[in-house]
Amino acid sequence: MDLNSVIVYSNGTFCRYDEAKIGLLTHALHYGTGCFEGVRGFWVAEDEEVYLLHVREHYARLKASANMLFGALPGTPEELTEITAELVRRNGFRSDLYIRPLMYKANEEVGVRLHNVRDGFAIIAIPFDKYFDAERGLAACISSWRRIDDTAIPARGKITGSYINSALAKSEAQMNGFDEAILLSHDGHVAEGSAENLFMIKGGVISTPDRAQNILEGITRRSIMDICRVELGIEVVERAIDRSELYSADELFFTGSAVGVQYVTSLDRRPIGTGELGPIARRIMATYEKAIRNKDARFADWIIRTYGARVGAGV
Repeated sequence: MDLNSVIVYSNGTFCRYDEAKIGLLTHALHYGTGCFEGVRGFWVAEDEEVYLLHVREHYARLKASANMLFGALPGTPEELTEITAELVRRNGFRSDLYIRPLMYKANEEVGVRLHNVRDGFAIIAIPFDKYFDAERGLAACISSWRRIDDTAIPARGKITGSYINSALAKSEAQMNGFDEAILLSHDGHVAEGSAENLFMIKGGVISTPDRAQNILEGITRRSIMDICRVELGIEVVERAIDRSELYSADELFFTGSAVGVQYVTSLDRRPIGTGELGPIARRIMATYEKAIRNKDARFADWIIRTYGARVGAGV
């Protein structure tokens, strides 16, 4: 696509993508001193509507990430939600979307620190289809890289510089013939994928790594836990999971804002279950797909409309 034709929000104004400039000495470019979110929008043609998913929750988490960097957002989550909806309207999007809010340290100077560095802020929205091929499933591997520890970089924040950890794991996996990596925590427990949370189904019990494993506390992760409770009548167990447990799982699946819900067919070349999409993950995926496209009233508070109203609930 021609990015130059896209309208973005940059430091308080709407402008064309090519009009939003960041200098070569920008602090965040050199030192990774920024934080971001990934918000999804879903186009439903029969409604003539783009539904935005969990926007306020993403801005609340971005606010927490910015605070870790001695930064601040230029508005409340509610105000930034309205700006995001307006950005979609100005672009006239008629497709699924990925929306990237970004807070970054904007001084153009040399010097490593976080304090006394001014904040920049931008929101970019682009058409976006699928992060993975959802029909095929994923061949995953255990990465040789460990998940960043919260004692080194705040693992609960979406800090730009910390994503070199994910990039190393993802490239290692793909260059070795896999689709995705699973990282272990510093003490060898299962943490998460390169950019996704992980769920395991074994003997009818659904488990996911607990917060002590340096996971990103995913918004989609929480949504899937809600689906498990409301749709399946099952509470998800949050606990430490050993690597070897994954090999004997009945089903494994990833969750995330970009990926949605994506099942795993094999791990380290060992089949997971039958090697096909399992019945529980299939049901979770179907319910999630209905919820994000305003087809399930039980989850109406997840979404907001863009064209049919100002910021308001779906359904």
